[in-house]
Amino acid sequence: MDELLRLRGSIDNLDAALVHLLAERFKCTEAVGKLKARAGLPPADPDREAVQIARLKELSQSSGLDPDFAEKILNVIIAEVIQNHRQFAQEA
Repeated sequence: MDELLRLRGSIDNLDAALVHLLAERFKCTEAVGKLKARAGLPPADPDREAVQIARLKELSQSSGLDPDFAEKILNVIIAEVIQNHRQFAQEA
C-alpha cells in the first residue's frame, strides 16, 4: 500500500508539472498568435506543425512513449493554438 501511495504521489506531481508546462507553452503561443495577427500572417502554419509533430514523435520514441499517442496529444494542442490564433486574427 505504501508503494501505491508513493506512485500516486509521483503521478500527481507529474500531472501538476504537465499543467504548468502547458500553461507556459500557451503563454508563448499566445504571444506568437498576437505577433502573427499584427503581421497579417495566417493562424496556421502547416509546415511548422509537420516539423513539430515529426520532432515530437522522434522524442517520444527515444523516450519509450508511443509516438502515435504523442502525436494525438500534440494535435489536440495544435488545434487549440490555431483556434486561439484565429481569434487573435479576428480581433486585429
